Amino acid sequence: MEATTTTLQARIANPALAVPGAMDALQALNKAISRVRLSPRMLELVHLRASQINGCGVCAVQHPKIARKLGETDDRIFAVAAWRDAPFFTDAERAALALTEAVTRLADHEVSDAVWNEAAAHFEETELAELVWQIGIINLWNRLGATARPWELSGGAQD
Repeated sequence: MEATTTTLQARIANPALAVPGAMDALQALNKAISRVRLSPRMLELVHLRASQINGCGVCAVQHPKIARKLGETDDRIFAVAAWRDAPFFTDAERAALALTEAVTRLADHEVSDAVWNEAAAHFEETELAELVWQIGIINLWNRLGATARPWELSGGAQD
């Protein structure tokens, strides 16, 4: 088999210049919600799951790297897409991943009371609010990345 290389070209090379102030505001929001009490490792799994659903290639590549630096295992990283069937996640992480999927897929259905109540059973109100903000911001980053492709991503694939 011959290896092929695929490169996704940036559509908007520098969104920060295209809309002055927008990137600064987004980075300020990101900084404000980064002062969370939630586990950084769990948040990387949340970010990865949303990125997988949204098809943001750059984020789906970067969040496992960040998670590994935080001490996350490959088993857990590889199993995020199938977290319901994998034995690697705590009940709180499962609740966070279920909420991530529900919020990310709002166009398909609302966030059910069952999903919300399960998350609320594992997180205090402030933590739950922080989790919702984190899910919201990764969805925004994903939508920017998957649509505008401001960051080039290239790699090889086996045919």
